[in-house]
Amino acid sequence: MVKQSDRAPLLDWEEIPPADASQAAQQQQQQQQHPPLPPSREEKVAPKSSQPPGRRPAAVTVAGTGWSAAVTRGPESSATAADRSGNGSPGRPRAEPPGPGRGALFPGLSSRGQWEEKDQIVAVFVVTFGTRSGNMIEWCLPHDVNLDGVEFKSIASGSHRITSDFIYFRKGCYFGLACFANMPVDSELERGARMKSVGILSPSYTLLYRYMHFLENQVRHQLKCPGQYSPLEAFYEDKKAVLPPTGKGLVTACPTWSVTTINRCMHPEMKITHPAGCMSQFIQFFGEHIMVLWKFALLRKRVLIFSPPPIGVVCYRVYCCCCLANVSLPGIGVSVPELRPFFYINIADIPALETELSYVACTTEKIFEEKKELYDVYVDNQNVKTHRSHLQPLLRLNAADKEKYRKLSEQRQMLLYTQEVDGDCTTNEEDLFILFFMELNNRIFQILSDVAGSSDPTLTSEHVRAMGLDPQGDRFFLLELLDVYQIDVALVIDNLCCS
Repeated sequence: MVKQSDRAPLLDWEEIPPADASQAAQQQQQQQQHPPLPPSREEKVAPKSSQPPGRRPAAVTVAGTGWSAAVTRGPESSATAADRSGNGSPGRPRAEPPGPGRGALFPGLSSRGQWEEKDQIVAVFVVTFGTRSGNMIEWCLPHDVNLDGVEFKSIASGSHRITSDFIYFRKGCYFGLACFANMPVDSELERGARMKSVGILSPSYTLLYRYMHFLENQVRHQLKCPGQYSPLEAFYEDKKAVLPPTGKGLVTACPTWSVTTINRCMHPEMKITHPAGCMSQFIQFFGEHIMVLWKFALLRKRVLIFSPPPIGVVCYRVYCCCCLANVSLPGIGVSVPELRPFFYINIADIPALETELSYVACTTEKIFEEKKELYDVYVDNQNVKTHRSHLQPLLRLNAADKEKYRKLSEQRQMLLYTQEVDGDCTTNEEDLFILFFMELNNRIFQILSDVAGSSDPTLTSEHVRAMGLDPQGDRFFLLELLDVYQIDVALVIDNLCCS
């Protein structure tokens, strides 16, 4: 039995015995084939923190070890929570007992594709706001880590108007998550308010969701008991990463999903968090205009989303927007720039944005609207606009767009009905929406590839309708798509020929 460390009151482990004798035998056989490492800080554990009454953390047993990770998440149904592994995906592999052909937490992956999550926290820090000095790094580990600019990413501009928030961001080749809190105090020196953020850096955003509740607890702790860093020290010692010396190539875009992985083993890089209804809320928020964002995402445009604080939910929209462009066909998109999720940005990120060919980001700083050279598409609340005249036609919804949105809404209603009547929760709304757009994208590129490889590489109105597009309304979108992805076909619609 592993005991709770007296240095880290918010880190908690529990041992889960095998469900039955057969499972125990399977685990013993796996241990003989793949002996587990001795207990160390690399054990697959996640911090357990306070939750609303009545919600228990999901326990995920790591195959072959008998240990479980207690994982806390946002509100969701018990059925959905049971289907989501704490070591899973935004993708969601289901935790299944070890069995033939599995031997890992992600069933369905081949030995070549197997992937094991590891704690890779490269820094932990506390940011505070001073009435005289502004935002500043109060404390960090390791002490020599470069956190220049993190003090402004961790407390978003305008946060003094809210009581709490969370922020995803990028710092060089790393991703960060910070939890912010604002507490009223009876202090003239602090002008009646104490504001801090506690955050972490990692090579990938895929694991950051695990530590959301820990960071929320710690920022409240720092507000009430400033300067008490023992839990953060213990957390870093337990989770710190061993990284390659160069640190290059660590920033990844949202990768392609495979149809076969939906509902079985989502690509780990698709995780950012597990908010209940993240994609569902995103699409409901934008309504039919989700089809406009879909086109811009597929064309790899630079998309900037503005919103006043809180910015956390807008970071989810950044992720969701990237998901609209998923394509699982091999070889598609090799020549196009990656759609990089930048998450929250401020004016200090302008030099980095100047070199980006494609990204999705969000900000609370209205001044970015004037920096038109930095973006192609600007989203203010539910208003999607572009200052580039050649992209203006893409803002108009056509009959095919409305039909696709109608089908998407119908599928969602059928899913909700099935879940309510039959109790079938094998598929959730996130899976449905992501699969809908991935299949839509696959169909478009499959037809384009077939036409390009045929003896007559001419795209007709029939081909366009088979893609689910409008021959007239989507003509400009298709021309842009052919140009961006360098697909050599001729587009012939109503006797108008373009190549």
